[in-house]
Amino acid sequence: MGLRPGGPPPGDRRVAGLSGVLLVRHASTPGMRAACFPAPDADADAASLARAAALTQTVARAAAGAVAWAAPSVAAGQTVAALGLAARVVPALAEVDCGRWQGQPYERVAREEPDALASWLTDPHAAPHGGESLAAHAGRVAAWLESVRAEPGVVAVCDAGAIRAALGYALGLDPLSAARFDLAPLSVTELTVTRAGWRVAHVNRKVLI
Repeated sequence: MGLRPGGPPPGDRRVAGLSGVLLVRHASTPGMRAACFPAPDADADAASLARAAALTQTVARAAAGAVAWAAPSVAAGQTVAALGLAARVVPALAEVDCGRWQGQPYERVAREEPDALASWLTDPHAAPHGGESLAAHAGRVAAWLESVRAEPGVVAVCDAGAIRAALGYALGLDPLSAARFDLAPLSVTELTVTRAGWRVAHVNRKVLI
């Protein structure tokens, strides 16, 4: 992730090592595999954490000299530890607060509250579960992204929703459009900063061991 052959695009602020923001989706959880709404107190799978530990050197090389941040969830903290990073916890990177749906299977909510779920999926300002709207979530992630844009390099470990919100902000997408990005556990997404604004270097890249 250093300088590419031929040099960076005009206005690019790339430096040796990481430039911009490297977003790492945290290790998988039982809730992810069971298609449940996110729950911040869910532990990461042991097998996924073992895989994260195997990526330590790769991530360390990419993140050399960068500031590390982590979402406040248990799985994010466990992933940070497995990667050998010393990260600051930042509430802005938390997944969207799903209120009473937290930890519940999507299938159950779709069966028991179809109208409420439909509202949440079509209106980014709706929060029928009593938690946070997708628009509010996108706003706090965008504010955090702007707060770190002057850093020479940033690594952030969080879940898919925060990464999608960051991509949406960088690309000028609404929260519903940004939700279409597929992001695998332990995949990495990189945003870079230029004088013209944010660029997307890559999305959902699986880091090779």
